[in-house]
Amino acid sequence: MTDDKSRTLSFGGVPLQLRLTAMAPDLVPRVVARLAALLPVYTTLPREALDGDITRVVERGIRDFGEVLSTGRLPGPEQLDAVRESAARRAEEGLPLEAVVSAYFMGAQECTAAVSSAAEPADLPAVVAVNQLLLEYLRLVTQAVSAGFFHEHRAAFGEEHSARQALLAALLDGGPVRQAAERAGLAVPDCYLVLSVAIGRHPDENAPGVDPVVAARRKLRRLRREFDRQAREPVLTDLTADGGLVLVPSQVAATKWRAEHWERLSAGIVQLGRMCGADLTVGAEPAPAEGVPQAARLAAEVRTVAAVFSRGPGLYRLSDVLVEYQLTRPTPARDRLAVLLCPLAERPEMLQTLRVFLANGLDRRRTAAQLLIHPNTVDYRLRRTGELTGLDVGRGEDLPTLYAALAAHDIAAGDDTRRA
Repeated sequence: MTDDKSRTLSFGGVPLQLRLTAMAPDLVPRVVARLAALLPVYTTLPREALDGDITRVVERGIRDFGEVLSTGRLPGPEQLDAVRESAARRAEEGLPLEAVVSAYFMGAQECTAAVSSAAEPADLPAVVAVNQLLLEYLRLVTQAVSAGFFHEHRAAFGEEHSARQALLAALLDGGPVRQAAERAGLAVPDCYLVLSVAIGRHPDENAPGVDPVVAARRKLRRLRREFDRQAREPVLTDLTADGGLVLVPSQVAATKWRAEHWERLSAGIVQLGRMCGADLTVGAEPAPAEGVPQAARLAAEVRTVAAVFSRGPGLYRLSDVLVEYQLTRPTPARDRLAVLLCPLAERPEMLQTLRVFLANGLDRRRTAAQLLIHPNTVDYRLRRTGELTGLDVGRGEDLPTLYAALAAHDIAAGDDTRRA
């Protein structure tokens, strides 16, 4: 409908677009609340999603429908593209198609109910015109939502995705990489930056009432998009909510990575964590295509070592954990070092005090403050540790052994946990 009457649709003498625009500040939260009340899946979304993405979609829908009422013209390609993109995000997060379509119908119902309250008997032709526009609007929106879902599922399980996963498998297994790359429509770079990534939990994954699966998918979506944005080339990923493997094409040869490259990458990892809202612990190793299997194993080992030694989130390469890495290699010496602290197995408070004392550079007051105990208690526990193990923190020659014994103990405990 594009005649002059449709451009001046009004109830009670007031153009409908003006009514809708004036009501929008109250209408938006009302629509969002109705979605949460009547569509149970929306109650499992993180609060950030309802207050962010969903609210913005509702605002845009009200604005677009107001434009339809004002001009009589149905949504054009730009508006429908936005609907498709939003629907694709909901599909990626695991929301069912019927819930998303229902959300648009509920929003449209709220809008028409809000403006129709001002309709008078003389406005009957306008009411009929509004209903016709509403039906056409919902038809186009439903098509766009369905297309967004279809596109997302095709991207996740389609031929292109399968081809990239086949390339990743070939790189890791030593298969025919060139042929796999051709099928994926990708060039094989001189170097891949191989990243073993551990992903912490987003706060929404622990929030009461929030579906942790949806929160994890949102986290992964943001992480993948930021990887692609930073790399500016297709990135190969095998990620779950807890982490996995990422291969980033690099224009810098594996043998030519310098300090400035690592500094740039480290800053990029910080940005990745900020964008996905979770801590990232990353082991990294550059390698040519034929060296990816070995690099993947090394990157995973480096990341594990950093985690075992509580190094915190961030980027790690082998040179960052050389001593710790060597101590984690299974040897008779490592086993004997671990045994040195066995007398503390039944005294976890002593083991923790020793750990914090060594981490704080032998500062007893800082150790006491961190453990919320008196400095004299620190002295007592360290003295008893020396009596039980024969290793005295006050003897300089015992300190290297204590550091190594604690490292060996931690990695042995980690091995036991992984075996369990």
